Formats: sequence, structure tokens, C-alpha cells
Amino acid sequence: MALTTVPRKVGILGYGRVGQSLVSHLLTQGPELGLELVFVWNRDPGRMAGSVPPTLQLQNLAALGERHPDLVVEVAHPKIIHESGAEILRYANLLVGSPSALADQATERQLLEASHRWGHAVFVARGALWGTEDITRLDEAGGLQSLRVTMATHPDGFRLEGPLATAHSPGPRTVLYEGPVRGLCPLAPRNSNTMAAAALAAPGLGFDRVIGVLVADFSLKDMHVVDVELSGPPGPTGRSFAVHTHRENPTEPGAVTGAATITTFWRSLLGAATLLPGAPLPKPWALVLCRAWVSGSLSLQF
Repeated sequence: MALTTVPRKVGILGYGRVGQSLVSHLLTQGPELGLELVFVWNRDPGRMAGSVPPTLQLQNLAALGERHPDLVVEVAHPKIIHESGAEILRYANLLVGSPSALADQATERQLLEASHRWGHAVFVARGALWGTEDITRLDEAGGLQSLRVTMATHPDGFRLEGPLATAHSPGPRTVLYEGPVRGLCPLAPRNSNTMAAAALAAPGLGFDRVIGVLVADFSLKDMHVVDVELSGPPGPTGRSFAVHTHRENPTEPGAVTGAATITTFWRSLLGAATLLPGAPLPKPWALVLCRAWVSGSLSLQF
């Protein structure tokens, strides 16, 4: 059954594992859901050869407006959001698959301004973050005092930059970074998206007070492990509410994205695609499938 009565035109930025999965879903399931794939762009166009129909290959990112998309899905790299996110909002709603880009305050401000100017929404996929809705509800109620997200995997699964790129793991398990998520995102832009999603889900703490921990563990050759620990303020007895979730996500050796996370991107795409052209935009803090900024205000779409 179609999600909409008017076909929604969708463009995909990035043709790695996540992008390939989304393109496959759109080509096979899109028509019955009222979704039409109108372009695929990749930093290396050669990667699309033989698998993406030539008519759908977008060679020049600046020309995406010519395809008249309703929704553009970024699953490439945070640099795409830094460099082109605001311009994309001129033409379409934007689903950000690399929320680490939003740790940069200038980028966040540019997207909010562009969203307000052009009337298009910015969604942020939750990716591997478990319990997003609960984190948001607790934060909204003023009951969230601390939030800590630890991501551990084999060193081959990291794509690090700056000082972390030359960091060594002297033992079987090494903490590479522990501190505010805002400081981690530029050093591990492709490995900090779960932590960035947590910072966005809990704006009361944000990028500066949500703690991110990145761990190199040689025993996790085919697994990404994410631990989310949160607590509230002390109650009348002096004890605090606390939650600890432990998520084990199978993955291919050396892969950045786990298997289960790829599935969540498709669900986020479907959630973002339900916004019809001209339809009322989500109310602030409405819960669906991913996080969104709409016309300068915050909305939740999980």
C-alpha cells in the first residue's frame, strides 16, 4: 500500500553499504509505497557502474535540483552536510544519515536558517541508537542528568582523523576517546554518529554534555557493541533513576555500519517520506521515526 497518494521523489547521496541497501529497497519496494528513486550520487561515480541505471546516476551534486526531489537522503559522509546541506534544503527535505556533522555549530545554524528560509524539513536518522524515544521523553521532562554512549569494535572498523588516526592500541581493549561528543565527532566522523544522535535526542544535555566513549577491542572482529547509560537527578531517598542498555550488532569485519543499523535507515526514510508536498509539517516533538528540524523548530521523528 502506498504511503502517499502523490508519488514522492527520493534522491540518495552515497552508495556504500547503506546507500546500496536504500537504492535496492527503493527500486524493488518503492513503486508500491508511492516512492520514486530519481537519482543516486556518489563521491566516486565509478562505484555505481553496472549496478545503478545510468539514467539515475547523478554526476554533479550541484544539479540535483533538476531532478525535482521531495526528499534527499544523505548516507555518504559528514562533509556532504557541511558543504551542501543548506543548498539541498533549497530544493527538498533532507534526511541526515551522518549526524556527527551537526556537532559543528556553524553547520547546525546554516541548516536551521535554510530550513526556515525554504520551508523544508531536516530529519536526522537515529541509526544504531537504542531507546531514543525514552531518552527524549526523559530529557523533555527534566529527568535526564547524565547520558553516556560507549561504542566498541575492532580497530579495523574505525575511520579516524586527526590525533586519533595515529593512536595505537597497546592492549586487547583500549579507550581511544572519552569526553564530550562534540570533541569526538571531528576526530571520528564516521564512528560517532550514534553518539551524535544521542546528543540530538537529549537537547537538554546536547553535544557538550553527552559523553562519548570510543573503544578499540580486538575481540570484536565482527561486532559493534553500543552501551547507553543514563541517569536522572537524585530523588527523595538520595538514589537516582538509571538505565543501562547493551546492544550487540553483527557486522562484516572492518565495516563501519552494522547489519541491524542498515535496516533502521530504511525505516527512517519511510518516516521522512510520509511528509507530502504542501502538507502540514510535524508538530514540535511529534514521535514518528527520525529527528527533524522544521522551519527553525525542533521536531522528533523516530
